[in-house]
Amino acid sequence: MVKHGIQIYARLKPTKRKTGLYETTEDTEGRPKLAFTIPRKEADGFVNNRREQYNFQFDRIFQQDASQDEVFDHVAKGVIDNVLAGYNGTIFAYGQTGSGKTFTITGGAERYSDRGLIPRTLSYIFRHQKENPDKVYTTSVSYMEIYNEQGHDLLDESHSGSKLEDYPKVHLLEDSESCVHFKNLTAPEVTTEEGALNLLFLGDTNRMIAETPMNMASTRSHCIFTIYIMSREPGSAVVRKSKLHLVDLAGSERIGKTGVTGTLLSEAKYINMSVHFLEQFITALTEKGRTHIPYRNSMMTSVLRDSLGGNCMTTMIATCSVDKTNIDESISTCRFAQRVALIKNDALLNEELSPKLMITKLQQQVKDLRDELQLATGEERTDELRDDEKEKCVKLVKAYVEQDVPLSVGADMRKIQLCFRLLKNIIVESRQELADKARHADVSSRQAVLPAPSPGPSQHQKAEQELDRMQAELRGLTVLLAQRDNEISILLLELVVLLSF
Repeated sequence: MVKHGIQIYARLKPTKRKTGLYETTEDTEGRPKLAFTIPRKEADGFVNNRREQYNFQFDRIFQQDASQDEVFDHVAKGVIDNVLAGYNGTIFAYGQTGSGKTFTITGGAERYSDRGLIPRTLSYIFRHQKENPDKVYTTSVSYMEIYNEQGHDLLDESHSGSKLEDYPKVHLLEDSESCVHFKNLTAPEVTTEEGALNLLFLGDTNRMIAETPMNMASTRSHCIFTIYIMSREPGSAVVRKSKLHLVDLAGSERIGKTGVTGTLLSEAKYINMSVHFLEQFITALTEKGRTHIPYRNSMMTSVLRDSLGGNCMTTMIATCSVDKTNIDESISTCRFAQRVALIKNDALLNEELSPKLMITKLQQQVKDLRDELQLATGEERTDELRDDEKEKCVKLVKAYVEQDVPLSVGADMRKIQLCFRLLKNIIVESRQELADKARHADVSSRQAVLPAPSPGPSQHQKAEQELDRMQAELRGLTVLLAQRDNEISILLLELVVLLSF
């Protein structure tokens, strides 16, 4: 078990607008620090205790000019290496709408250098597998979207181009060990980087995207792209299974600032509610002595149950917009990141024995041993003995029982087991024969001591006569009782008549 603290990173979105007062420095331990300054307003008066300085520590801060390569090298590579080694991993982006989460996770479509973490991760994994042919890898992917608290499979090709509401709903199932499983979520196997990227593009095409006042292409749902990796050494039955979640959370937004209505307003309500439940979930995990963790409040918290406080190595990217109008939201995002950094995960190496591979391995070992035995003895070994071998074993056992000749059949387990079965049959038959003889002897002795029958009626005849006498007496008493009942009835009737006069 590896005790793993969640690493947090901050990424500042490039902007041409007027920025707020912020700076990036280092603390006394050399850790990067992001500081925001909000000057007090003169209109608030001279007595104003409003806080002006906000300082937040991160493992690394990516400036506005940071490239996608730089983000991938520092954020994703370490997590991917652990996933390839057999540990679970999660990378998720959190921030307000329009702060660059989707660009960080998925990337941009204009330039090849704008590829995000998902396509770069796929390239890194398949390159690693190609460079390590000493292991057998099996890779599969899934792409799920949580829209208005309902899960949908974005890789379902049969519904490509149709409305999201027409997709089969993904349901969460929990087993007896509190592990979450997904129903109606496909996870096709992929063998090349090109095949995995095609599935990613298919899922991105089916995502819910809308234009809002804060973002020209705002994703209106949470998306989880998962890579499942199974690895083993050739000929080994030990399998390592791991998974990597790459999560693009929908950005929270202030309705009063965006002014959205209709469907966008309904979507914003679900997004804000889901983010609120996620914050509750994080807060409960960081409180000492807390016994109840509300991970069932929303679908997103159920999905991230292992990623936050469970069996996983997790990394978070806090995307911040440093526009002057968005400073409050950026401060809220950094506060959330500080709470996430307090969570400790217990990462386990997901290693197990595969029953199917173990059976195949044992079957091959049996075949090899048979070949070696045949080579050593010069005889072909089969599962059943030949008829002449069985007859020889019968003769050897008979000689051992009757003539006290040593019983020796060699190291052939088939012959040894047959001889044991023959000896068992002899013992069972001998016991049965002795029991029959004892029974016959007992019957003969009883017949010898019985007295000779005396003349006259037998005991059985006497019993039958006594029974007939008692039955006749019972019938007489029954008739007498019926007569007395009739007499009583007549007397009662006469008494009623006299009383009536």
